[in-house]
Amino acid sequence: MNLNELLAGHHHHVLQGDPETPITAGVCLDADRVAPGALFMAVPGHREGGPELIGPALSRGAVAVLVDGAAGGPPALPSWAPELAPTGAQVKEACVVQVSDTRVAAARIASRYYGEPGREMDMIAITGTNGKTSVSCMVESVLRIAEGAEVGVIGTGGSRIGDDPIPMPMSVLTTPESPDFQYLLGCMRDRGTGSVVLEATSMGLLTHRIDHAFIDVGVFTNLTQDHLDDHGTMENYRDAKLRLFQGLCRHAVVNADDPVGARIQADMPGAVTTYALDAEADYRATDLVTDASGTRFTLQHGGGKYPAAVSTPGRFSVANALATVAACHHLGHDLDDLVAALDRMPPVPGRFERFTTPSGTSVIVDFAHSPDSLEKVLSTVREFAAGRVITVFGCGGDRDTTKRAEMGDIAGRHSDLCVLTSDNPRTEDPETILDHVAHGLAPTGTPFERRADRRDAIAFALSAARPEDLVLVAGKGSEPYQIVGEQLIPFSDMATVRELTRP
Repeated sequence: MNLNELLAGHHHHVLQGDPETPITAGVCLDADRVAPGALFMAVPGHREGGPELIGPALSRGAVAVLVDGAAGGPPALPSWAPELAPTGAQVKEACVVQVSDTRVAAARIASRYYGEPGREMDMIAITGTNGKTSVSCMVESVLRIAEGAEVGVIGTGGSRIGDDPIPMPMSVLTTPESPDFQYLLGCMRDRGTGSVVLEATSMGLLTHRIDHAFIDVGVFTNLTQDHLDDHGTMENYRDAKLRLFQGLCRHAVVNADDPVGARIQADMPGAVTTYALDAEADYRATDLVTDASGTRFTLQHGGGKYPAAVSTPGRFSVANALATVAACHHLGHDLDDLVAALDRMPPVPGRFERFTTPSGTSVIVDFAHSPDSLEKVLSTVREFAAGRVITVFGCGGDRDTTKRAEMGDIAGRHSDLCVLTSDNPRTEDPETILDHVAHGLAPTGTPFERRADRRDAIAFALSAARPEDLVLVAGKGSEPYQIVGEQLIPFSDMATVRELTRP
């Protein structure tokens, strides 16, 4: 396609060059991924590809550049132009186009470049503080079990079609940037995938990464404190989540037990399906019975009652199952088959993932990294733990500091022993993070150890545990790395547990 076709209908100024320039080698935000014939979209603040990297992008063969400009401002060459003297030939030959917001334009352009793949598949996007990964995996599992369908998955665990991963550069982004996101959708469409399920993070929504995805069902799970380092206030965080339900999806499936659910119903009258454990809703769960093997319940919908079960204990797991069934049923899948598939689902990696050591100690690895999620997991394990509960956890560095003491208090109130350790310390001093957590934990009176090295912390907890005890390793779930400084260092909680307990 040429640049004019990609920008059709989007207000822009051609600053120089031929807008009929064909784009033959993709659309990129990262300068080091530009190939000859590509369009480079210079997003301000994007570390791998902001305006300051236009020169390197041109030198790698970009034939066109998209730049940011004030909305409604006069067209003019941006301030970076004089800095490109070393690549003057490429500057003169390249088409340069100015738009008011490069991120907004990038999403439209990427979708068009790959042929608007979201139009050709059932698209399900899940947002909320907790439950995104679990609901994504549940949707994939029930559709595979009930219908033998291969489902595309985009989220925390990477991107794949069924069991086949789609190779992509390593990234910590749960919701990929729009060019990568649309590329993945294109791969899934080309493989004949009928359904795609994706995790829509607050930052992914705020930065327009999944605009123009033509989402059929948007799922809202809940809203609790998290990511205030990105959004500043809970109101801003909520509003970022709500973008999914303000024109990005055709139908909403919302948790009626969360107050934000009512806001979504008001925003999308006649296009909302509700689920709940406590409130009145289209899909409800009653008669919950929880033990170490999972939770049994009755699913009620449309006057019918369906015996159901999930292999993960806890109310949060039942809520995730309701969201899964409601979304898939709305898309036309048989309700009886969906309910029957629930208790046959494999465990979600890193979400209440269980392991028993050779000595008999129970170990649970869970992603719980916010106050609400940690409290829910610990409250659940307390329902069936035969002995002491030993909790290994930490908090991320360079992130919301206000939740650290609160998480320490929660762990202390629900545990018999805590081991404080590093999560993803990033560029922050790990000991400073542990100080913040200990400030909330110490007043509970629960004994605790400080072991900043995560492997050492897990080893200590396992050595302190008796056969009847339960060890919860919380915070990272299935993440295959730790972020220390600017580096991604390979590390897996469950693999570490297995290695340390190997006979």
